[in-house]
Amino acid sequence: MSDTKETILEINLAHLTHNYIYLKSKLHPDVKLLAVVKARGYGSDAIAMATHLQKIGVDYFAVAYVSEGIALREAGIKTPILVLHPQVVNFSTLIKYHLEPSIYSTRILREFITIAEEKNQKEYPLHIKFNTGLNRLGFWENDIDYIINRIQETNAIRVTSIFSHLAASEDHNEKDFTLGQINSFKKITLEMIDRLGYVPILHQCNTSGILNYPEAHLDMVRAGIGLYGYGNEAKYDSELKPVAFLKSIISQIHTLEPGETLGYNRAFTASHFTKTATVPIGHADGISRQYGNKKGFVTIHNKRAYIIGNVCMDMIMVDITDIECKEGDEVVLFDDNSSASVIAESAGTISYELLTAISPRIKRVIIDNE
Repeated sequence: MSDTKETILEINLAHLTHNYIYLKSKLHPDVKLLAVVKARGYGSDAIAMATHLQKIGVDYFAVAYVSEGIALREAGIKTPILVLHPQVVNFSTLIKYHLEPSIYSTRILREFITIAEEKNQKEYPLHIKFNTGLNRLGFWENDIDYIINRIQETNAIRVTSIFSHLAASEDHNEKDFTLGQINSFKKITLEMIDRLGYVPILHQCNTSGILNYPEAHLDMVRAGIGLYGYGNEAKYDSELKPVAFLKSIISQIHTLEPGETLGYNRAFTASHFTKTATVPIGHADGISRQYGNKKGFVTIHNKRAYIIGNVCMDMIMVDITDIECKEGDEVVLFDDNSSASVIAESAGTISYELLTAISPRIKRVIIDNE
């Protein structure tokens, strides 16, 4: 019998440990593991994730923005934190909280050096990002002269790492492209190391890179979705354990007669006697409208109940005509049996989007079975 009484996101720390150990098992013992905990720990709880990962030995963290790094520092995280997309306006605060910026353009490098010098920093750690094909952020290979010249003009900064990002490491049809990225990065890093006169940490692999391209593990890898239980392929999903389970309850049950409609814009019309359950979760909680009209589903007593009508801001309605259940019974949005990747695929999206969309207003319940 379930004890679920409201909409909750259960976060299982034992599953996080399992995933961490599994990913570490793919690495040479000398390769560092960076845990990506941006976007509230992929929609879970960044502080709970980081606190546990720090305890079990992770080497580095990464967040997207300075505000996320500050929250970790204020929660007691001492491990180095890479900020992947810092903005100039936040550089002073970044330094105050001992966060480490990704430097990805000439403007960002110039501005960071200026602020680091103003604050009398000596060899402040930063990370140089190169674009090798994702075409999102990063220096080009022909920026190396500029980068080295600026670094040699000051003692305010020091390059802690050089990194890049794989664009399609989960897609086996894009293997040639990925290998091209890997080779391009190796070429860039050889020149950077020669010009710097020392060897920073080198990293390029994300979760799928860890699993599919061991030759590119280098000095460190960055694990994001894999830590949360998803490997982007069925064979890896079976080895990992989802960290977050989203659960709710049945608030009320209705019976519609043939011809009756349901929900906003009367998007569903009953063709026969239809029993429906209303569940207290909606698009304000991260279950977007794309899951409505039988695209998405929930699980009640191990049976699928499809979402009918339009998703409301705070509620969904599901078809329970063929399910024996009652008001107050548990509803599973996703767990280890009905994973977020399966639910997301049913609505034409990916697990990342579903997980990171889960609203902060949903209660987080930390389960520590260790």
